[in-house]
Amino acid sequence: MIQVLAFYLFAFLTILSGVWVILSRNPVHSVLWLILAFFNAAGLMVLVGAEFIAMLLVIVYVGAVAVLFLFVVMMLDIDFAELRAGFVKNFPLGIAVALVLVCELVLGMGAEKLGALHLGTPDGSAAPLVDKSNIQSIGALLYGKYLFLFESAGLILLVAMVGAIVLTHRERKDTRPQNISKQNQRRPDEATVNVKPEVGKGVRL
Repeated sequence: MIQVLAFYLFAFLTILSGVWVILSRNPVHSVLWLILAFFNAAGLMVLVGAEFIAMLLVIVYVGAVAVLFLFVVMMLDIDFAELRAGFVKNFPLGIAVALVLVCELVLGMGAEKLGALHLGTPDGSAAPLVDKSNIQSIGALLYGKYLFLFESAGLILLVAMVGAIVLTHRERKDTRPQNISKQNQRRPDEATVNVKPEVGKGVRL
């Protein structure tokens, strides 16, 4: 009984938060509603026994992605009037895309029920371990059957990160180059200079 009540509570709050993400006029409020939706979705994952996905929702999406969105939105000088005008301008296109997605879902579900669409069946190779938690089963699968694929994905992400750093790195020509060896050899009496500036003259750099 408690699980059923918790399911309806988390589901209702998730749907309500998702609606307010769209309807909120303030982007900061939208991000906060999005964080609430992630938390409730994590609660739903815990109820179905997928605690690994719940942890990912909280750590990755709430702790990184949503907080990054929040900082970006708060740091940018956003013109809310322009946002509202863009929303009204693109509203018909959004409705058209939504209708296309709904039609695809209806056609897919209808084809599956009529037998025209055959879904793949599991072969049992990725079955969860007996008397083990969801996280232990996923760990055994990732570091067992899919070890090389998992390591290859990590290597590709590392190369992508290094490539992004190399592409965005630039050397400025208008600044004085840094001489690390000279900085390390500098004595304390050379680091600071005591001056007595005159009133109204300021300090000479």
